[in-house]
Amino acid sequence: ESMNFDHFQILRAIGKGSFGKVCIVQKRDTEKMYAMKYMNKQQCIERDEVRNVFRELEILQDIEHVFLVNLWYSFQDEEDMFMVVDLLLGGDLRYHLQQNVQFTEEAVKVYLCEMTLALDYLQSQHIIHRDIKPDNILLDEQGHAHLTDFNIATIIKDGERATALAGTKPYMAPEIFQSFVSGGTGYAFEVDWWSLGVTIFEVLRSWRPYDIHASNSVESLLQLFSTVSVQYCSSWHKDLVSLLRKLLTVNPEHRFSSLAHMQTAPYLSDVNWDAVYEKKMEAGFVPNKGRLHCDPTFELEEMILESRPLHKKKKRLAKNRSRDNSKDSQSVKKHLLLQNKV
Repeated sequence: ESMNFDHFQILRAIGKGSFGKVCIVQKRDTEKMYAMKYMNKQQCIERDEVRNVFRELEILQDIEHVFLVNLWYSFQDEEDMFMVVDLLLGGDLRYHLQQNVQFTEEAVKVYLCEMTLALDYLQSQHIIHRDIKPDNILLDEQGHAHLTDFNIATIIKDGERATALAGTKPYMAPEIFQSFVSGGTGYAFEVDWWSLGVTIFEVLRSWRPYDIHASNSVESLLQLFSTVSVQYCSSWHKDLVSLLRKLLTVNPEHRFSSLAHMQTAPYLSDVNWDAVYEKKMEAGFVPNKGRLHCDPTFELEEMILESRPLHKKKKRLAKNRSRDNSKDSQSVKKHLLLQNKV
């Protein structure tokens, strides 16, 4: 089905991601609601992100899972590229942490199980996400978790290894830094499970297991992983701590990194994985249905500061086209006049 911007009604701006901006849209014929991510083409070229955008599209076109934010349509016009994806109105985990939500162990256990199934599926499709963090886990209205943002994901097949220094530093596994410093053997799917461990720890505790910032050098981080031991909360269930230790194991060969591994953890021994997949495992935290779980400044920026607001695109493009047409007709006239003179 050939889609374009006119098939959707823009409702409001709700965020910014690595792809660009995000707004809520409604498909005019079915009245179904989606999130629409869009990025200015010129900016994309200037930031050297064309390759990432096409890789993300290539990956999203081939995958679909109950705990991912799935792609429905993609298209482009003169100004922008668009991706229309599942709309999840429950906000991301980063937003809720910033709102000082105190997540219980029961709530976080649900996210842990749902992300385990998402990562197991990605692994079956040979995909490393490389950017698991609270910002990229969105909740639906029932409180179930969905992984988004495949901007720096990569595909590895047949025993290949990834080598690029990619990710968000506080969530990146030690072997990514090791590979960057020493060349090494690269890394594989285990890196996502480390990031999941950091994320789960942070959602429970409101701070991360290691004090890492974007400014830290790679060498200092390798030193950190070999000398600092993670401090777990004394009130956490001992089986939860044991599982987090398995995810935050510095040596990837000894790290839990598959559904099969997770199923052996005593902390998850009572989990019915079919029920998890069917979203029958009750969420411990359900976002308030009466409000939008996003920063309201996104909408203000779009309305007031944006030089090319989306809701005025139709008029703007029509204007540009008529200007181009009149330029074309003027140049044709000049050409004809010159010919006549000759």
